[in-house]
Amino acid sequence: MLSVQPDTKPKGCAGCNRKIKDRYLLKALDKYWHEDCLKCACCDCRLGEVGSTLYTKANLILCRRDYLRFCVGDKFFLKNNMILCQTDYEEGLMKEGYAPQVR
Repeated sequence: MLSVQPDTKPKGCAGCNRKIKDRYLLKALDKYWHEDCLKCACCDCRLGEVGSTLYTKANLILCRRDYLRFCVGDKFFLKNNMILCQTDYEEGLMKEGYAPQVR
């Protein structure tokens, strides 16, 4: 989630580590960002627009398009006629009575 807050005291940018001296701060994933530093890790598109939606995968910040794309090397599994990502598949193996949720 992206929010804009009035700057009460200078904070460090999670992208460039410099102090943010702008009038407003961008806060995403509990970190503060310059507008130009908040970008998609895959395509470098700017994500600092007010009301933008951010996505994360493997500790990367992504735009919607890159988040939804099946990346080369991602592993998927078929279980009970459902396609599961590796994380959901492994979590299901650890739980007794696996019942995947429809998302």
